[in-house]
Amino acid sequence: MENLQQLHDSFPWLLPVLIVVMLWEAVWKVIALWKSARNNHLAWFICIAVFNTAGILPIVYILMQRGKAEIQH
Repeated sequence: MENLQQLHDSFPWLLPVLIVVMLWEAVWKVIALWKSARNNHLAWFICIAVFNTAGILPIVYILMQRGKAEIQH
């Protein structure tokens, strides 16, 4: 417990930053999981569900699919 207090005293901004990153990841992950499920992309769905990449992998998937959707329509 003492080490956690020392960490918090040294980096008081750490907890708010972690919360923001977790929310950022959750929002992008939910959107990408929904899109990959609708498009029947099982491999993407599994990768997005398993790996925590601070929103990078879900954003990559969404951008890749957006480009394909624009070409198809």
